[in-house]
Amino acid sequence: MAGGWTRDGAVSEQIEASISEELERLRARRGPTGESALECVECGEPIPEARRTALPGVKLCIDCQQERDSAFKSRPGINRRGSKDSQLK
Repeated sequence: MAGGWTRDGAVSEQIEASISEELERLRARRGPTGESALECVECGEPIPEARRTALPGVKLCIDCQQERDSAFKSRPGINRRGSKDSQLK
């Protein structure tokens, strides 16, 4: 049953899209996995043994990782419901 100008199943598609976007965002933030690199994949500097032991699967040196972390900007989720509360903000 559609309401207003939406087609059948539009609400379900919006919910599924929201869930898919959130899962992709979480997967992108997942930590390193696998075997650690001996050298940074961005600058080629050696990665210290202590860092490789503390973070298994690390691929970046500390400087490159700090640069990447400072460039990451988290974004708020999208409220697709369009409730009154979201319109008042």
